Amino acid sequence: MAITLGKNNSGAAEFSSVGRSIPRVEARAKVTGKAEYVHNLRLPGMLYGKVYRSTVAHARLHSIDVAAAQAMPGVHAVYTAADIIKLIPEPYYGPAFHDQPILAIDKVHYVGEPVALVLAADPHVAEAAAQLIVAEYEELPAVFDEVEAMTSKAVVHEVLKPAGTFPDLKHLKDKRDTNIALDFHLRRGDAQKAFAEADYVFEHTFRTQQVLHLPLEPFVTVADPTPNQLVIHTASQSPSFVRIEIARLLGWPENKVRVKVPYLGGGFGAKLYIKLEALVSAAALIAGRPVKIALTMEEQFYTLTKHATTLRIKSGVSKDGKITARECEVWWNGGAYADIGPRITQKSGFTAAGPYDIDHVSIDSYALYTNLPPAGALRGFGIPQLVWAYESHTDLIAKGLNIDPLAIRRKNILREGRPQATGTVMRDAGIAPVLECLAQRMAWEKPFDQGSGTIRRGRGIAIGFKASISPTTSVAIVNVGADGSCMVHCSTVDMGQGSDTAMAQIVAEALGIPVASVTLVHPDTDVTPYDMATLGSRSTYHMGHAVKLAAEDARDKLLALARDVGLSAETTPIPDIFRKKYGMQAGNIVGIGSFIPPYTPPEPGTGLTQDATPFWMIGATGAEVEVDTETGEFKITRLVNLVDVGRPVNPAIVETQISGATIMQLGFTLSERMDFDAGQVTNASLADYKIPGIRDIPAVMENEAVDMVQKSGPFGAKGVGESGTFGVSPAIASAIDDAVGVRLTSLPLTAEAVYRGLRANAGKPLKG
Repeated sequence: MAITLGKNNSGAAEFSSVGRSIPRVEARAKVTGKAEYVHNLRLPGMLYGKVYRSTVAHARLHSIDVAAAQAMPGVHAVYTAADIIKLIPEPYYGPAFHDQPILAIDKVHYVGEPVALVLAADPHVAEAAAQLIVAEYEELPAVFDEVEAMTSKAVVHEVLKPAGTFPDLKHLKDKRDTNIALDFHLRRGDAQKAFAEADYVFEHTFRTQQVLHLPLEPFVTVADPTPNQLVIHTASQSPSFVRIEIARLLGWPENKVRVKVPYLGGGFGAKLYIKLEALVSAAALIAGRPVKIALTMEEQFYTLTKHATTLRIKSGVSKDGKITARECEVWWNGGAYADIGPRITQKSGFTAAGPYDIDHVSIDSYALYTNLPPAGALRGFGIPQLVWAYESHTDLIAKGLNIDPLAIRRKNILREGRPQATGTVMRDAGIAPVLECLAQRMAWEKPFDQGSGTIRRGRGIAIGFKASISPTTSVAIVNVGADGSCMVHCSTVDMGQGSDTAMAQIVAEALGIPVASVTLVHPDTDVTPYDMATLGSRSTYHMGHAVKLAAEDARDKLLALARDVGLSAETTPIPDIFRKKYGMQAGNIVGIGSFIPPYTPPEPGTGLTQDATPFWMIGATGAEVEVDTETGEFKITRLVNLVDVGRPVNPAIVETQISGATIMQLGFTLSERMDFDAGQVTNASLADYKIPGIRDIPAVMENEAVDMVQKSGPFGAKGVGESGTFGVSPAIASAIDDAVGVRLTSLPLTAEAVYRGLRANAGKPLKG
């Protein structure tokens, strides 16, 4: 095995590892059942925890009677906030606000909030005992709608407590009696003047529903209080953050907390920041024994959701279809705790005007507290909600002006070198190429059979974009052994997206060694260095850069070692270099790499910045549907999904990422919706909450990564995990409208909603 210099970025044909569809490195472990998951972990003396949860949406917590639960045979202990406070005087956590208590203190804020914890050696005993707990409440007025929360007299949190992590939240410290967790404003040009001068003004309001991440591996954490450390085994996308936050809560140095993460059975943004880790850690330290909490499927509905949204969008348009002004108001339903909602409000909010070249833009984006389960990051980080609105709005403009939907997009699309609404110039963002590729794949400019009789056919297109979250840091270590094999230490979490394989390919490419010689070390904060988190499709770009730099550092050290012993590294196998140096197979070379991209914070007031993001993600969808005009039932006959991922590191994995994202968004488009009654989720099971099954997948689904290169990316690559979600919902809605003239403005899209629209169009609206 001989080391060679790392390749340059000039062409895919020059690469030996990057750009190849090699099998996933963890495939055999998973298909044989040998892959490690926290759910399988058992430790000696381990106790199981079961949570007693609030049954009301908003109330003063007067008392908790745990006597019957404590008296149940087999119960080790029952803990409430009073027990937690003895260990942690300020037991509040959260990435943006320190607003979420480990267990409810004085007040409950939503139905399902953890109030008490039962520990037992048998999980069934703990569960039975939890049902014996009784709490007394004094109910308070509650608010559930995000728009109503702006002015509601029901206030979820009396005072705001920013975590201090984000500078733009510091001004909210100690602000009282408001449900607004963050208000972000962007102003470019003079929108009001442009509206006054526009030939036409269009205004619409769109809504999206609250949905669930629903990874098939529910939340699970084990905490083990060893003599020297608290060791946390957890299904988390952000082990570095967990370590920092648990150490902060306990008042400990970071080296007293160790976080280990094996494979995840899905995450989709749910398993970010602190979820179970604070409660399990506190319980383990109080009990002095390992503690495990594994949530049920039902309990996921009470832990984290996707933001429901309302978006009002208004556009000034010239006679020829040029959009001259756009005004957006976005209300994000953050639920009872902020989680990362304020970041979504800002980092996604600034794209609310869409991927269009509009000189005059006004955006107001609000993160709202309500008395519903907390909302946080979910595949797309708020972008699918925004694309649903601005692409539906764009189609309605086209319809109003009798302009083809593709033509109006071609006229207004952002092109290379032009500034986005923030003022950031678009670079390496294939918005126009993706749109043109979609038009070609859909044969858009050729005649289309609209059907006849009671079955009508239609088609629609949509395109969206997303900025990568910034600024964030990734650090990696590459350890080359004396036999030429290589260990990569990084805290990127493989949760099914194939990151282990991508990192192995990047390192193999940089070192000029086979991918089979590279092994990834799973995240372990005592062993793997800092990474902000596995989220926002950032890993390929950010950690990809870090591991590439680490590999190049190791390569340079190997070259220097070879020169020191009088050998040529380009022609001498790596083991021979070590043998010449040490006289035997001994020693190793360690390379280190860290990466943080440039970033310029937005200006206060205007929200403008010259550098909002290190890269842009682009996704577009074309849909064809058939609609039964007698019942409103419809089926998707074809779905075309195109993305710009730069140069794919592993094309086969990219293909599955696109289809996975598309199918997930398909569920959010057609069937998934959390139903509430006075804040109580009424469909918290897979029997009632309908995710797509194999029979729900369109008969024809085509996925493609458009030929692009991200010049600033590692070997020309960037992330893909979210791009397939962007255009799905509006493309399908547009196709239904094209088929039968019914434009739906709220998700999910249902046969009943289509039928009601058909009846309304016929002048025979249904009542109720």
